[in-house]
Amino acid sequence: MYTDPLADMLNRIRTAQAVRKEAVNVPFSSVKYETARCLQKAGFVEKVLKGKRVKKPLFRIVLGYQEDGRPKINEIKRVSSPGQRIYQKSSEIKKIKNGLGLSVISTPKGVMTSEDARKNKLGGEVICEVW
Repeated sequence: MYTDPLADMLNRIRTAQAVRKEAVNVPFSSVKYETARCLQKAGFVEKVLKGKRVKKPLFRIVLGYQEDGRPKINEIKRVSSPGQRIYQKSSEIKKIKNGLGLSVISTPKGVMTSEDARKNKLGGEVICEVW
């Protein structure tokens, strides 16, 4: 058992891209699934496939690579953790790497990218930053 399932998912993505894997399986939770969907919407991963296994539910993240073989995700890091939650108002949400990256934010209306949270004037817990 691990104490931070979201950090585990981000580590799985990071290590799978380091060894050029095509996809990675992640234990299912709605927050992890919606976070992965935000990464797909932004173009950092190719597909997020929902699936079930006999004993525990899983979903699959198909990783994205550029034409020259480099991963689309240069860096992915956890911002908020179970020991220290980081919250931001919509006016405090900053651009990541001058707009090349994004934050994934858990808002009262669901998990969304930093751009969507700014448009909807919603703040919340900053889950991760990706660029």
